[in-house]
Amino acid sequence: MNRELKIFSGNANPALAHEICAYLGQKLGEATVSSFSDGEIRVKVDENVRGADVFVVQSTCQPVNDSLLELLIIIDALKRSSANRITAVIPYFGYGRQDRKDQPRVPISAKLVADLISTAGADRVLTMDLHAGQIQGFFNVPVDHLYALPVLLDYITKKKISDLVVVSPDAGGVERARAFAKRLQANLAIIDKRREGPNQAQIMNIIGDVQGKSVMLLDDMIDTAGTIVQGAQACADKGAREVWAACTHAVLSGPALERITKSCLSQVVVTNTIPLRGKEQACPKLHQLSVAPLLGEAIRRIHEDESVSSLFA
Repeated sequence: MNRELKIFSGNANPALAHEICAYLGQKLGEATVSSFSDGEIRVKVDENVRGADVFVVQSTCQPVNDSLLELLIIIDALKRSSANRITAVIPYFGYGRQDRKDQPRVPISAKLVADLISTAGADRVLTMDLHAGQIQGFFNVPVDHLYALPVLLDYITKKKISDLVVVSPDAGGVERARAFAKRLQANLAIIDKRREGPNQAQIMNIIGDVQGKSVMLLDDMIDTAGTIVQGAQACADKGAREVWAACTHAVLSGPALERITKSCLSQVVVTNTIPLRGKEQACPKLHQLSVAPLLGEAIRRIHEDESVSSLFA
């Protein structure tokens, strides 16, 4: 290719960016991403990017607003430095849960964030396991939507769990759970969940048979862990032999870690779209898998104008 491939990162998940670079045999681009004393974000690109094909790796995870603003300012800096094409690599897309008006007089924040990324100068977006697939349509630039399914599948298959039932913690995740169960040749069950408020959930009923089975609860993210822990307990109460959980994005805010530690869950499998920090790294129930090879391969294919969708064929 005539365009040089360059990869940059903000402060949200530099470890993942380094893993992606190692997969591609690249050196992480040199940039200063810091703050002024009053909290304003300061960015300086420390190498020439004129005419380059640039990828910016930045999950919009905690601190969410700082991570988002870092991404926008890095993109603007690259655009003003005459990069040929800028791809925002957003392993975890924050604000994705606010994708519709579910109450009167509320914003559609996912659309606003998508507009901000486009306006900043991103020419395309590479992301993973959006909370809702239709968020791709909020962007005015091409979106490559990856799935962590192959990474999670590979790990679960190697565990050789007998009598496995894949359980969706709510009706919205049924399609994801069904695809997972089909690949594992496992049965499917659904939890009927009634949400009573933000970050609050009440388990009502389990549709399907989990009696004497090994249960795998599957979701796109675990935030406060209320849904997944209540779901695990509901499965245990219905006679499940053991309960596992798997998700792509380990948001793990508020009481999440304490809830997981005290729960009946045997193990919670997550990916590194969001880095584990502090006590999360030491939690024996958390097991993290890397999506760096998947993201790295997608970046290579985008750079060389090859098919990305064939990764999941």
